[in-house]
Amino acid sequence: MNDYETAGTEATIRDARPWLECIGDAKKYFQLWLDKCDSIDKLYADLRRLADVSGDREFQMFWANLEVLRPSIYSRPPQPAVATRFKDMSPMPRNASAMLERALIVNVEIEDINAVMLAVRDDMLINGRGVAWVRYEDDSDPTEEIGPAHEPRNQRVPYEHVDRADFLHEPARKWPEVGWVAKRAWLTRDQGIARFGDIFARIDLKERQELSDSETGYKGEKKGEVWEIWSKTRNCVVWIAEGVEEVLDIRAPFLKLDGFFPCPKPAYSTLERRKLIPVPDYYFCRDQFDEINELTARISALAEGLRMKGFYAAGAGDLAEAVEAALRQQDNNAILVPVANFAALGGAILRDSIIWLPITEVAATIRELLLLRRQIIDDVYQITGLSDIMRGVTEPQETATAQELKSQYGSVRIRERQIELVRFARDLVRIAGEIMAENFTPETFTTITQMSLPTTAAIQEQARKLTENVAKLLQKSDSQSVLPDQLQEVHQETQERLNELAETVTIDQVVALLREQRIRPFVLEIETDSTIQADENMEKQRRTEFLSSLAGVIQQLTPLVQAQPAAGPFAAEMIKFSVAPFRAGRAMTAVIEDFTETIREQAQQAATNPQAGPAQLAAQSEGQRFEFEKQKHADEMALKSKELDQVNDREIRKARIEGDLAGNAAGQPAAYSMSEVITQLAGQNAQVLQALAVIGQILAAPKSVTTPEGRIYTTQPSSPPGMN
Repeated sequence: MNDYETAGTEATIRDARPWLECIGDAKKYFQLWLDKCDSIDKLYADLRRLADVSGDREFQMFWANLEVLRPSIYSRPPQPAVATRFKDMSPMPRNASAMLERALIVNVEIEDINAVMLAVRDDMLINGRGVAWVRYEDDSDPTEEIGPAHEPRNQRVPYEHVDRADFLHEPARKWPEVGWVAKRAWLTRDQGIARFGDIFARIDLKERQELSDSETGYKGEKKGEVWEIWSKTRNCVVWIAEGVEEVLDIRAPFLKLDGFFPCPKPAYSTLERRKLIPVPDYYFCRDQFDEINELTARISALAEGLRMKGFYAAGAGDLAEAVEAALRQQDNNAILVPVANFAALGGAILRDSIIWLPITEVAATIRELLLLRRQIIDDVYQITGLSDIMRGVTEPQETATAQELKSQYGSVRIRERQIELVRFARDLVRIAGEIMAENFTPETFTTITQMSLPTTAAIQEQARKLTENVAKLLQKSDSQSVLPDQLQEVHQETQERLNELAETVTIDQVVALLREQRIRPFVLEIETDSTIQADENMEKQRRTEFLSSLAGVIQQLTPLVQAQPAAGPFAAEMIKFSVAPFRAGRAMTAVIEDFTETIREQAQQAATNPQAGPAQLAAQSEGQRFEFEKQKHADEMALKSKELDQVNDREIRKARIEGDLAGNAAGQPAAYSMSEVITQLAGQNAQVLQALAVIGQILAAPKSVTTPEGRIYTTQPSSPPGMN
C-alpha cells in the first residue's frame, strides 16, 4: 500500500484496491472455517431437517451437550467494578472510579450487554469464535469531523454482536500481531448516501445469501456491502465497498483506545497451532457423534422388526382366526377365545401347530447396541469434560465427597472457557469505559451517574464571594469601630473555608482525570465480577469464612492496639492481609480501607500526644484548680464593681434632687453642682477599681507546682473578663 498521502498526522489513502485485496485474501484464509461453521449450524438446529420424519433416527448428542455447557460457562451479565490501583483512597481517584463505575453499570443495563454475551458464548461453543464490537454514538452528523467545538448530545456506547461472516482480520500467529480488523455492514441506498454521500450510488446492491431461502423463495432486501477497516499499522479508519475503486471515507482514529481496535480479542475455544483459525469443538467428537447416530438408526430399525409373528398350516383357517383374535384382544376380563372347528386340531398341542418368529436374538442384539451406544456416549463425556454431576446424573451409593470431586473435575475441564468469557467481558467493558472517559461530557456523566459534584466555576464563585466579604469588612473597619479580634476571627474562618473549597473535588477535575489517557491506566482499574452462576451454598460458605476471618483478626489485634497505640499501622495491614483473598465487593472494600486508615490516624495521634503520667495529671489538676479560683475571683470583682456603680448612681440622683430642692426653697443655687458630685464619685470609683485590679493581677500571676520526682509545671495566666 504505497498509494497514500499524508495530510498533517492523517494518512489519506485514495486507492481502495489495496484494501479490497486485503479483504479478499482474508476471506480466502477463513473460507474453509466459514464453510464448516455453516454445516455445524445445520447440525445444531435445522428445523427442516429435524421436522422431517422420513429421515434416519438421530441421537441429538451435540445439542444436548451444548445445552449443558452453555449455562456452565456463562449465565449472568457482567457487573463492572472500577477501583483505584494500589488501593489509593485519595478523594480524586475515588470519585473518578465511582463515577466511571456508575456510568458503566447504567450502560451495561441500557445497552443489554447480556444479549451480546449470550451470542458470543454460543458462537464460541458452536463455531469456536465469538466477536463483539463497541461503538460510540451521539446526535452529531456522522459525515462531520469531531473537533474541539463539537458539542455532542444523547451520547451512547452500544455493544454489537458481530456475525462470523461479517468480521475479518489480518492473518497472524497471535492476536498482538494483527495489524487491522474489519467489520461488514449492510446499508440501503438511502442509508449509504446519507452516510457517505453520492459515491455510495456507485455500489451494486445485492441479496444476502444467509437470509435467502431457495424453497420459500425469500431473498430479502438488496443492500450495499460496506467494510469498516481499522488499521493499526496505518493509524487510520477506512470505509470501502466492492466495485468502487475509491475509498468511501477515511479518517484518523476517532476513538482513543489503548488497544486501538474498537473490539476486544475474540473469544476463542480452540485454535490451530500458530494460527488464528478456530477449530470448532464438534470436530473433536464428530466420529463419536456419527457412531452414535448410526447405532441409533440400527436400534430403531431392529425395534421396528421386533414384533410378535408366527406361522401355521394354510388349511387351519379357524385356528388362524382364533390366534389373530387372541393377539388383538385388549379386554382384560376376556380370558378364553372361542374356536369354531376345535375338532380339526385332532388332539394336537397348540404350540405344535404354530411356529413363532424368533425375537430373542433381535432383543439381545438391541441390548448390545444400547450398551455400545452408552459406551460411546461416555467417550463423548470424557472428550468434552462433562462429568455426571454436571448433567444431573448420580448414583445412590456415591458419597457426597465423590460427587463433589466429580463436579470439581468437570469444572476444571471447562474452567478455561469460563475464564475466556470473563476476559472477553472485561475487555468489552474496558473499551466502553475508555470511550466514555474520552468522549462523555460532564453533563452526560452527571445525568447518567446522578453524582452531585460541583463544577469548578461554582467553586470559584464561592471563593470570590468569600474574598469580597472579607474586603468589605476591612473597608468597614477603617470607617467604623470593628474590633481587631473580630477581624482576626473572620479572616481565620474565611481561610478555613477557602481551604475546604480548594480540596473539594469537582466534576471538571474528575472528567479531566478520566480524559488523561497517559495517567488513567495507572490510576484506575476496570474489572468485572464473575459471569458464572454462583452456587448458593458455596457463596454462604465464603461469606461465613470472610466474616470469621475478619472478626478473628480484629478480636486478636484490639488488645494490642489498646496497649500499644504505635502498633496501629501493623494492625491495619494485618486486617487488609487477612481479607485480601476474599472479594467482598466495592462497598465493603472501601469501608475496610476507611477503617484501617482510621486505625493509622489514631495511632499517629497517640504517638504525637502520648498519654500523661500520674505526676503530670496531678500538675494539670492543680493548674485547673488555680484557673478555677482565678475565674471565680474575677467574677466576684465584676459583681462588686457592678454593685458599686449602682450605689454611685443612686447617690448622684439623691444629691441632685436634694440640691434642687434646697435651691428652690432658699431661692439660691444648690451647695454642690451636679458636675462636682459626679467628679467626686468617679474618683472614689476609680480608686476602688484600681485596688481590685491589683488583687486580680496577684491571683492571675503564673504559679509553679513541683512534683515528688522534681518536675516543675507552670500554669499560664489568663486575663479575667472585664480586667483588660
